[in-house]
Amino acid sequence: MHPGLAVGLVFGGCCSNVVFLELLVREFPGCGNLVTFAQFFFIAAEGFIFEANFGRKRPVLPIKYYLIMVAMFFTVSVVNNYALNLNIAMPLHMIFRSGSLIANMALGIIILKKRYTVYKYTSIALVSLGIFTCTFMSAKEVSSMRSTSERGEESISAFLWWLLGLGALTFALLMSARMGIFQETLYQKFGKHSKEALFYNHALPLPGFLLLAPDIYRHALLFNQSDPFQIPVLGLSMPIMWFYLLMNIITQYVCIRGVFILTTECTSLTVTLVVTLRKFISLIFSILYFRNPFTVWHWIGTLFVFVGTLMYTEVWNSLGPLLDRKRKREEEEKKQE
Repeated sequence: MHPGLAVGLVFGGCCSNVVFLELLVREFPGCGNLVTFAQFFFIAAEGFIFEANFGRKRPVLPIKYYLIMVAMFFTVSVVNNYALNLNIAMPLHMIFRSGSLIANMALGIIILKKRYTVYKYTSIALVSLGIFTCTFMSAKEVSSMRSTSERGEESISAFLWWLLGLGALTFALLMSARMGIFQETLYQKFGKHSKEALFYNHALPLPGFLLLAPDIYRHALLFNQSDPFQIPVLGLSMPIMWFYLLMNIITQYVCIRGVFILTTECTSLTVTLVVTLRKFISLIFSILYFRNPFTVWHWIGTLFVFVGTLMYTEVWNSLGPLLDRKRKREEEEKKQE
């Protein structure tokens, strides 16, 4: 598949996925477990048919390593979902998760004994400053509730829940970085098998959702009670929350498949840059379309995160040779004329 089409899948799938997730979370903030279960089940079912060949194909990586990855992956997904139910707004959630560069660098230094250039450290400092700015301004907004609320105890409770949400996001960030390092060591040993890992990372955690069954069932009943929605063209009617969930599942699958195709067709730099740009566009759309509270300081923090991430990927160094080649080509064309 042409890389341009893969980029289109990433932008179209991931950005629209954020829209449907926001529609779901705005109506039922605690529905994250139901959404995650539906996504996992769909991707696992597709992988069972096309990747595992109905269970007849044996995995290349030993299953014990997948069990470790799954424990990490499942924990990160559940904790991130619960953070949305702890007074964490979607824009802050998205910006905070952009701090994966910080977590990866920190754990890479501690675990893999890696060393980085000053340029890399500067980029991480920018990302850290951007996340701190957005976090501090959100904390200020939550704290201001105390002066406007009639009952101070409720506002203090909301602020404490918000702090707990930040703790959950930090834990998920570090756990996700640890999982990335674990995957990196496995790929170095056994080779890259991204599609196989995608299947097992979504199939093996499914029994774990039994622990969350009461919450999933409760939100399924709430979804059933939502307003009916007439699906265009098909002429079918279904509760609108189920329609949002269906679209969220489809767009999530398109997003993941697009990223998988990019990893096979493009360099890691291109993949990182595309994913970073996708996050930034999703953030802007979420703010403008859903009218989330975002101050000038939030925008400055977002800019720091974005520029710092681009510095980390060294996109400037890649653009230089491209511009030089373009300039030389134009000079040659002028000489021929």
